[in-house]
Amino acid sequence: MTSVKNNFLPPGLVSNLQEVLSSRKGEEDNSNDKSTEPSTCTSVENTSEAEENSNPIVLVTNGDGIESPGLVFLVQALVHEGLYNVHVCAPQSDKSVSGHSVTLQETIAVTSANIKGAKAYEVSGTPVDCVSLALSGALFSWSKPLLVISGINQGSSCGNHMFYSGVVAGAREALISGVPSLSISLNWKKNESQESHFKDAVAVCLPLIKAAVRDIEKGTFPKSCSLHIEIPTSPSTNKGFKLTKQSMWRSVPSWRAVSANRNPSAGHFMSNQQSLGIQLAQLGRDASAAGAARRVTTQKKNVEIESIGAAGKSDANRVKKYFRLEFLDKEHEDTDEDLDYRALENGFVAITPVLLSQHMETDIRVAASDWISSAALTGGQ
Repeated sequence: MTSVKNNFLPPGLVSNLQEVLSSRKGEEDNSNDKSTEPSTCTSVENTSEAEENSNPIVLVTNGDGIESPGLVFLVQALVHEGLYNVHVCAPQSDKSVSGHSVTLQETIAVTSANIKGAKAYEVSGTPVDCVSLALSGALFSWSKPLLVISGINQGSSCGNHMFYSGVVAGAREALISGVPSLSISLNWKKNESQESHFKDAVAVCLPLIKAAVRDIEKGTFPKSCSLHIEIPTSPSTNKGFKLTKQSMWRSVPSWRAVSANRNPSAGHFMSNQQSLGIQLAQLGRDASAAGAARRVTTQKKNVEIESIGAAGKSDANRVKKYFRLEFLDKEHEDTDEDLDYRALENGFVAITPVLLSQHMETDIRVAASDWISSAALTGGQ
């Protein structure tokens, strides 16, 4: 075989494959000119390489960064299985709430990463950048992966948090590109969860991953959707898999005014909404035409705000303010047991289809339900 059929593959990928094939043909021609028999060692190496090349490619990304334990433990388990060519393309730092953002008009850096048994790169961009780059053929000179896995994320991505979630966006980008995908999150809770829970989470979702690979190859994996898997806080005591619907739940966004000193991250949060109103009123009164900094000293324990006139501006009303966003937990009101967060709270592994088009929702839910039931019974066997 000396050529590559396009089959709607990206141009960069076709070019890379053609180069690889041309190189291999040259090596074959050279080997035909030699009369020596291959050594036993060479034969074993070729057999090993052939087995590796025959294994399906699984691409792993995430939102928490390439060094996060969720990704590390997942990749280790996939490599240990010996059934896949494992490739990693993940953000070099935490991009867990980057949503479906991409990097435009800026250059991103890609650096090889040392992950035993896998071919890995860390990227200075978002999870969507990572998946898009990996599937473009510009980074890896191999065919499309059979499956993209995004995770394991530290923290739930239920409800409307799916729109903020970088880990869900990575899987959604694969779906947009026509590659089946899974995203996985662990319902991490402060002062309760431990790093070892990620290993337990891997053990829970590994049978689903094996079943997905098997059924993608058979053509029976649900199409037109990505599956988002939410694992409860105590993975090893879960009550089983449950098909769920995306809820409307979200945490309450809370914007806090912080100090405007040279390092905004060192500033103190406002204590409550009442003090916020008082201090911002004082802030407006204290703004000076010369841009001099003035600090509010009332309620010194928990309030510290400066106002700074814009540099080079004579308008006394121009001030610079600093705020920080936090999400606060709130009580869940909906009692529908089929909603993602409700199933998660009840100890189930919640599996929610992520759709690109809502008009196919009923058909996809039926297909996903059938597949989950089958996967739970067979465990990828």
